[in-house]
Amino acid sequence: MRDFFSLERWLPGLATLLQYQRAWLIPDVRAGLSVAAVALPVAIAYAELAGVGPLVGLYSCILPMLVYALFGTSRQLIVGPDAATCAVIAAVVTPLAAGDATRHWQLVMTMTAMTGLWCLIASRFKLGVLADFLSRPILMGLLNGVAITIIVGQFSKIFGFTFSDRNLIEQIAGGASYITQTHLPTMAMSLTTLLTLLLAKRYKPAWPSSMVAMVVTAALVWGLNLGQFGIATLGAIGSGMPIFQLPDFPPGLMRELVLPALNLAMVSFVSMMLTARSFAAKNGYEIDADKEFRALGLANLAAAASQGFAISGAGSRTAVNDANGGKSQLVSIIAAAAIALVTFYLTAPLQYIPTAALGVVLVMASLSLTDFRGLWALRYSDRAAFWLALISFVSVLAMGVIPGITLAVLLGLFQFLRNVMRPTDQLLGMDDKGVVRTLRDNEQVKAIPGILVYRFNSPLTYFNAPYFKRRVLALLVQDPHNPKCLVVDAVASFTHQDISVMSMIGELHKDLKRRGIKMVMAGRHGQMSQWLKQAGIRVGDEGVILCPDIYQALRMTRCYREPVFKDDAVVESTTDAILSHWPQDDALPDSARLTLPSEQEAGATPA
Repeated sequence: MRDFFSLERWLPGLATLLQYQRAWLIPDVRAGLSVAAVALPVAIAYAELAGVGPLVGLYSCILPMLVYALFGTSRQLIVGPDAATCAVIAAVVTPLAAGDATRHWQLVMTMTAMTGLWCLIASRFKLGVLADFLSRPILMGLLNGVAITIIVGQFSKIFGFTFSDRNLIEQIAGGASYITQTHLPTMAMSLTTLLTLLLAKRYKPAWPSSMVAMVVTAALVWGLNLGQFGIATLGAIGSGMPIFQLPDFPPGLMRELVLPALNLAMVSFVSMMLTARSFAAKNGYEIDADKEFRALGLANLAAAASQGFAISGAGSRTAVNDANGGKSQLVSIIAAAAIALVTFYLTAPLQYIPTAALGVVLVMASLSLTDFRGLWALRYSDRAAFWLALISFVSVLAMGVIPGITLAVLLGLFQFLRNVMRPTDQLLGMDDKGVVRTLRDNEQVKAIPGILVYRFNSPLTYFNAPYFKRRVLALLVQDPHNPKCLVVDAVASFTHQDISVMSMIGELHKDLKRRGIKMVMAGRHGQMSQWLKQAGIRVGDEGVILCPDIYQALRMTRCYREPVFKDDAVVESTTDAILSHWPQDDALPDSARLTLPSEQEAGATPA
């Protein structure tokens, strides 16, 4: 009950802030101001993408960032407007609004609130497990693909041309023709921004380099009147606090938003977890997927309440945070405070920020997301992981971020199913010290004559049970020692009760019995006894033999071996020689001594 009401359970971000270290303050302030410097113009740009006013984009940063700082488990993640979510919103809302700007805005807020509710429902049912399909190779491929997508998308701002193609592949293919359309004054502004960033990082590493670049370029545009040379800037925007209002449109339109809001919730969550898990791994801590789902839901409700639109994890702003040494959720609070200050009182200077400078800052931030060296290293360490990462990377480039993420999740699911349906398996033997080990092509571990010891490296369930049976029968036929006993490691594969699996075990036992082969299950003694009896499978001397572990199973198998004769005299078999390394039964405690029911009745122990 105490854990249920704990601060860590409901406000994990606040719990982290209460343990704040003084050494984090300067890096957090620097990172917070840098994030604000990038988030301000980006929020305005994404608002235009969603089809709403610039102030709506700024409102979508302030309260959601504060809420996430209290409820989120990631110390580096920055939430806010995201290109993918804005594109989904625009695609859904624009046809419903039918050109009415007010209705468009209200539909956006309503869809945002629905998205938040779906996230809370998913958190309640612990559906954060959906993010577990994003394995490390998938994350690596997706992050590299997302970084390239962001970088290429910013080239139009950096060089001053307009992409006529919407897809990344076409944009790259037409790169030569686009370069010829370069606007020289805009490219000069981009080079100035890049030079300012590099000089700030070189000579003043403690300063927020992105903010310095924004201030310098905005000052140049204002002081030298560079707008006359065709350099694009953000332009004038309004100011003031949001005024809460309830949506006013036909209720029937809300039905049209339910399923799109669910899709948006899933897209936002997967996108956010992509970024959050990557930076959590980089900084050496774990995040809770279910709490992240709840934090995302509350942040979206906060966005709707403050007249904003749906938000997600912002990869580029999180990269800026991490690059500037942000240590805690205080970065989000500082960034939200800075954005609020500008939004309410200081929007006038924003009109001079050149879009070219914004593009350069985003490109520099995206470079920190790339890890092509790590991706290529997978080729030598894990070829399957390499191909999975490469397919994820290519899918983002070829199909787009959201379809690429969807495909990557499906690939992760299919990979898991493949590993479960057709897992690896092992034959076990014994070394000279009597230790059970995997049989390999060496002389250190030897098979035990007359006994086949088998391990199936996956939980047994209805769709891999037939494969398990086929493998066991095939290995028994291939064994040159003509085994008289099959020992199955039940710990690795019998993890839960499954009627199909128990039915298969019954069939396998009957087949082995016709061949004169005993079947022994090693491990999970209590569970296996209960499951087999419920399935109507005989347990004991005339049925499936159950043992607490492999060693006891092998000791018991001495009852089933055939004696070895030489010159009409019984001699010690190889099995006896190997098993002689173990303590004899009379040297074992009663709890470790194992006898068959028939032998217990006769008062004898295995020979």
